[in-house]
Amino acid sequence: MQSFARLLDQLATTPSRNRKLVLLSHYLTSTPDPDRGYALAALTDGLGLSIPLRRILPDLIAGSIDPDLYRMSRDYVGDTAETVSLLWQPRAARHPGPIRSTRLADVVDAFTAADQKQVPLLLAALLDDLDISGRFALLKLIGGAPRVGVSARLAKTALAEAYGTPVADIEEIWHALDRPYLALFDWLEGRGPRPDPGRRPVFRPMMLAHPVEAEDWPGLAPASLLAEWKWDGIRVQASARAGEMRLFSRTGDDISAAFPEIASAFLGRDCIADGELLVMRDGVVAPFNDLQQRLNRRTVSLRMLRDYPAHVRLYDLLELDGEDLRPLPFEERRRRLEDWHARAAPALTDVSPLVPFAAFADLEALWSGARAAGIEGLMLKERASPYLGGRPKGHWWKWKRSAQTLDCVLMYAQRGSGKRSSFYSDYTFGLWRQAPAAAEAREPAAAGELVPVGKAYSGFTDAELRELDKFIRNNTTDRFGPVRAVRPALVLEVAFDALQRSSRHKSGLAMRFPRIARIRWDKPAAEADTLEAAVKLLPEGA
Repeated sequence: MQSFARLLDQLATTPSRNRKLVLLSHYLTSTPDPDRGYALAALTDGLGLSIPLRRILPDLIAGSIDPDLYRMSRDYVGDTAETVSLLWQPRAARHPGPIRSTRLADVVDAFTAADQKQVPLLLAALLDDLDISGRFALLKLIGGAPRVGVSARLAKTALAEAYGTPVADIEEIWHALDRPYLALFDWLEGRGPRPDPGRRPVFRPMMLAHPVEAEDWPGLAPASLLAEWKWDGIRVQASARAGEMRLFSRTGDDISAAFPEIASAFLGRDCIADGELLVMRDGVVAPFNDLQQRLNRRTVSLRMLRDYPAHVRLYDLLELDGEDLRPLPFEERRRRLEDWHARAAPALTDVSPLVPFAAFADLEALWSGARAAGIEGLMLKERASPYLGGRPKGHWWKWKRSAQTLDCVLMYAQRGSGKRSSFYSDYTFGLWRQAPAAAEAREPAAAGELVPVGKAYSGFTDAELRELDKFIRNNTTDRFGPVRAVRPALVLEVAFDALQRSSRHKSGLAMRFPRIARIRWDKPAAEADTLEAAVKLLPEGA
């Protein structure tokens, strides 16, 4: 546990991606089996433990600290594992738990074997035995989300770099492996063959596009390209083999449990298809906000299935009846996709239509109307392009619609987490429902009413974060736990991809992917935008 604890401490305090890769590579090559495999699982797909830490920890720590003080401390620190690690008071008189070893493998085995009543006693005994760093590592290990600045993709990349193996080779067998990945390490270290996924559904690294830039256009030939719409959902891969089906996100995460109806539609097929996951009603694509109601869920209710019906709009076919189609030109894969879909007709799917054009001027006219049609933009794909994992140059381009902006007023701020836990870095901003009476005044008049339209925590530099944090502390008007209400005096220019109706917001509107584009220290809050101006940006018919 000590080496894992050191690793997490270093990862949590290291902003450099390259340095994180070095730390992970060293740990994975120097730590024995099966501990390194369990650590890798914790950093990627999780250990599969179902431990209700949010319910258990407040009860366990109640003997050491007042519950209200614990909640205040948690709000200040911004991370439950770190808070408990610092506040925990070991008690020698505590009854020993069923384990006295703190090796990763022994800890995982103990929690796997423990029943629901044993888990609190086991956890308390281990917290007693460990120091602050060890407690932090333990809670991150079993909590299911380490949040130390390492994505599953980064962990796999570190593993690939450590052993000189393409990360795509690891991703292609990843979902056929079992924790703690003994067969994987045997292969990487030359002691065994490459694990064979057999006929289990696996993830194929997705092919991604480059944004089309002004300098790209002279080198592009309309006759060599096919165009299709870029739909406003999330890229997914439907992998069906031997009576099993898995739905993967763009990064290879298994999201099948959240979309069981899609899994059912592909059962009995033998294919791997690339497409866009959408919510669709009566043939009409719903706003992205509807899809968000279904994302990041371990289970889904019947009401959710009914109210937010999922649909996959297919772009590409990577495998069919055991044949790998990826080396084929895109034009041929596209023909195979259309033929297969016409024959198989899987429910809750369709094929994304190609967009006919003779010249780029034709596409520009269509692109200009993408926002009004609720479409994210256009994709340009070389007819001869094979399907290559990653973001290869010279094959696919994305021509996204330009961002929209509104000048909003900062209303609330909340502490961040991790390295931002000392700063107020999560900002809620609003628009005037009723504009202030004196627009020329620097301070808004009392008659003005602000309503929140979004929240953002990106788009600013570290230096700007410090300035914002200072402003928030000096202009706080009220507190609600970890949230501060802020005097309405600072304008933020907020960029976003789209605006949509939302019954969950007081304003009736929600922003898609909001981020801070500029801090308008120069602009009086009374001159920020109004709700009326925002409504004009809604897609037609919304």
